[in-house]
Amino acid sequence: MNKYFAEFFGTFWLVFGGCGSAVLAAAFPELGIGFVGISLAFGLTVLTMAYAVGHISGGHFNPAVSVGLMVGGRFPASQLIPYIISQVLGAIAAGAVLYLIASGKVGFDATAGFASNGYGEHSPDGYSLQAALVIEIVLTAFFLIIILGSTDERAPKGFAPIAIGLALTLIHLISIPVTNTSVNPARSTGVALFQGSWAIEQLWLFWVAPIIGAVIGAVIYKCVIAGKK
Repeated sequence: MNKYFAEFFGTFWLVFGGCGSAVLAAAFPELGIGFVGISLAFGLTVLTMAYAVGHISGGHFNPAVSVGLMVGGRFPASQLIPYIISQVLGAIAAGAVLYLIASGKVGFDATAGFASNGYGEHSPDGYSLQAALVIEIVLTAFFLIIILGSTDERAPKGFAPIAIGLALTLIHLISIPVTNTSVNPARSTGVALFQGSWAIEQLWLFWVAPIIGAVIGAVIYKCVIAGKK
């Protein structure tokens, strides 16, 4: 059970820290952290929790990562569903706490977005469904390649969380204008439930695209890049 608790709290921290920075701090008058600050926040949540609990659960914090690691031969299929459930519950719990905090401000309206992912009219810069699908697949594929490569037994030891955290920062720097950046179905679910309308309707894409991308990235690393050990 300690693995599942680690995934719960790790995903909680990712959603609370990353989405919390977007909801509470991104546009704060005069001192807002903006896209760069949000990107760093997401990267730092993964980096810190990977060091904190990665030795317990592997530090997935993301259903797509769990699927990709399973495809890559690094994670047993028997634990996939419990991991995903733990991650989604952690994300929803973080969304609930963030909602309680954000609703304490006069004029707060979760339906305005609440850091949810979207495409078309709900993309931050109006990108289409096709654009959202492609970028989420491509970025998640590269995320898995980086995860598998940096955690390979031949890679330098102890530096994987840094590479993975910086990768997630870069991913957000690229794609916040397109989809508000998911690459993580749990992250998308945790805030969509509290946005309550269009985010739930569009949530399917932010499950399908990251999982497809994770499978592609795992296959590329395992069959094309890694070679024989």
